[in-house]
Amino acid sequence: MDTRQTKKIIGGKRVLVVDDEKDVLDTLVDLLSVCKLDTALSFEEGKRLLESNDYDIAILDIMGVRGFELLEIAKGRKIPALMLTAHALSEESLNRSVKEGAAYFAPKDEIENIDVFVTDVIEAIQKNKSPWIRFLERLGGFYDRRFQGTDWREKELEYLDKIGGQWV
Repeated sequence: MDTRQTKKIIGGKRVLVVDDEKDVLDTLVDLLSVCKLDTALSFEEGKRLLESNDYDIAILDIMGVRGFELLEIAKGRKIPALMLTAHALSEESLNRSVKEGAAYFAPKDEIENIDVFVTDVIEAIQKNKSPWIRFLERLGGFYDRRFQGTDWREKELEYLDKIGGQWV
């Protein structure tokens, strides 16, 4: 996907980013400069923003800001959530993200591609498709190496098939 296409799809989209690391927030603000961004450094601030604003997507850190609790709020408001993590980069967190309704699970190791991941989610939703298809195409190899094999795929694909592959 080229930069122009990415900018066209996510340009002007309303995005909430919640992460307890200021440097990560600053990086995401730079990388998503074509979007209308709100940021939060804490669970409380993220919760307040999620409950009082509409967003095209929320990017939620799993660990420091209680991302799974924020995911529940986002899901209840029909806001797709991209889970972004470094410390919780495990099969268990991926599985939980899928089962609790996240739209994507991205490693902070790949943060420089966040605009592409956000585009994957926005574009999939616009086309009424599951963002998890693009997730597998883009990050499948990364997770195969991280999780030492492809067993994780079968578990996730089986669950996604069961629920119709939707993010909500």
